[in-house]
Amino acid sequence: MNENLRTWVSRDISATQQFFDSFRRSEPLEPERALLAAILEDAIHDYRKYKKARDREGKERFREAEEWIMESGNTWIFSFNHVCELLNLDPDYVRRALHARNGRASDRGQAQAC
Repeated sequence: MNENLRTWVSRDISATQQFFDSFRRSEPLEPERALLAAILEDAIHDYRKYKKARDREGKERFREAEEWIMESGNTWIFSFNHVCELLNLDPDYVRRALHARNGRASDRGQAQAC
């Protein structure tokens, strides 16, 4: 049944919008926003911490975080794009900031090595 609902909803964009609008409230949902912020924070933490990991677990944590962050689709309610949008963040801006920060960190590492 869940699969049927998802298939039906994905076929009609206006139905999708109506479906998600039914869950929206006029007042902020602080506990829900805190959960979304924690999900985003955890993924960014893993992405930055395990970027240069050499062990299997670290590589896996980085891969999962990177896959979630770089996925551009909106088919899942907890997709990176949806989480960012619900937190009033631009997903592309967050991605660019992560890339820029990683570039500066590797520049510092190369400068220290010289």
